[in-house]
Amino acid sequence: MQYGICNLSLVPLRREASDKSELVTELLYGDHFKIIEKRKDWAKIRLAFDKYEGYIDNKQFVEISKEHFKQFENADPVFSTDLVEFVQDENHQLLPILLGSSLNGLKLLKHSFEGNFTTKSRTKPDLIKTASLYLNAPYLWGGKSPFGIDCSGFTQMVYKINGYKLLRDASQQASQGEVLSFIEESEPGDLAFFDNTEGDIIHVGIILENNYIIHAHGCVRIDRLDQSGIYNAKEKRHTHKLRVIKKII
Repeated sequence: MQYGICNLSLVPLRREASDKSELVTELLYGDHFKIIEKRKDWAKIRLAFDKYEGYIDNKQFVEISKEHFKQFENADPVFSTDLVEFVQDENHQLLPILLGSSLNGLKLLKHSFEGNFTTKSRTKPDLIKTASLYLNAPYLWGGKSPFGIDCSGFTQMVYKINGYKLLRDASQQASQGEVLSFIEESEPGDLAFFDNTEGDIIHVGIILENNYIIHAHGCVRIDRLDQSGIYNAKEKRHTHKLRVIKKII
């Protein structure tokens, strides 16, 4: 088995080994992974954080040893907490890194960092503070950054930065946590999931105070939440049908 780490700001993970293939998720700086299959130009990988699989361009990561991989797995995670920060290499060249980038690999990559970071699990109010940093980030299928993010990428990153693991897709996240029967039982920071006419979970957002929700739909935005679902005041209609509310922490 081979292993790797993302040494660039933001790298696409694709469904197939082609630049034209669908974006399934993204790697941020410092994300580490197992290499399942190595080809001439592409590698199929499995991310350590959420076990998501896809293809990455061989030019967009560096290989690491099994020992380093295990070190990262056993270490307390360290994440950047500003929208954009910079790391500096041996030649004093700057590389921008984005909110939620992992800093555990700094020494291995021979980079230095002087920005803000977090090293421990935080409270539910911290989830809301982090979520607000993504406001107005444009929607991007498979995205995980302030420059483009999807609904489950948004919830995953908010929880990740605060020390908690969510799976990647909304349907997967819906399998986690404790079911709450009513909105009134929920607290800011809990997750609300929404389904389509076939009953499939297709959307997720983070509950706020006073029956509001923050979610990625067109952009990361705040809308009303009621027992029917998400109500868009501008469009004067419900845009998503509520399926279940889950308490994760």
